[in-house]
Amino acid sequence: MSNKNLFDLTGKVALVTGASRGIGESIARTLAHYGAHVIVSSRKIDGCEAVASSIREDGGSAEAFACHIGEMDQIEAVWEHIANEHGKVDILVNNAAANPYFGPVEDTDLGAFNKTVDVNIRGYFFMCARGAQMMKKNGGGSIVNVASVNGVNPGHFQGIYSVTKAAVISMTQSLSFALGPKIRVNAVAPGWMEGEWMERMLGENYEKLMERRAKMTPLKRCATSEDVAEVVYALIEHMHFVTGETIIIDGGFANTT
Repeated sequence: MSNKNLFDLTGKVALVTGASRGIGESIARTLAHYGAHVIVSSRKIDGCEAVASSIREDGGSAEAFACHIGEMDQIEAVWEHIANEHGKVDILVNNAAANPYFGPVEDTDLGAFNKTVDVNIRGYFFMCARGAQMMKKNGGGSIVNVASVNGVNPGHFQGIYSVTKAAVISMTQSLSFALGPKIRVNAVAPGWMEGEWMERMLGENYEKLMERRAKMTPLKRCATSEDVAEVVYALIEHMHFVTGETIIIDGGFANTT
């Protein structure tokens, strides 16, 4: 067995999208804690800088760079920045997502459809493609896509969102085949999450429905952003013979109900 410190990401450069809050923020903090230099990215620079600054205050290494992955010019800009400033990327975590519509699938309007597809499919694909180009030049790397349990079991009133998250899972499988062996591509599929995202989805029924869901879950609670960050870190640094996989993070709910 190698004597390499299994918890050390020192010298690694990581890009995390959607990192100004929630799952992305927890992933960024986790990677920085273990030594990676983290590029904290999201649509708005202020939120990114708040997280990056906090990481630096805690002794980590981080910078902020605004990127809306639904805009191709912004995708090109973030990769140009990384090439110029760092010359490499070792870790890419695609977490940014769009879910603008909650309602009957047949009433989805074109604007909501395009926004969801542009971010969740086109954005993820070209972030992976540009990241892979850079990783290939530097010996390889690891990509983790944040999908959703809705990509496995479609969510009520979340038709187009569920479609795009299923596409992320399929994309992960396809890219893992195309980019191996130097680049591993995996995904995580969180279930019901504690926090702002589900509060927005469930509204005034948040507490009641989350409590009901927890009672139906083998581990008797819903997921947290820290739970997801833990699995993402394991996929990046520990599971070196795992690629093309999607790990469901829902406390066992999907497999027991």
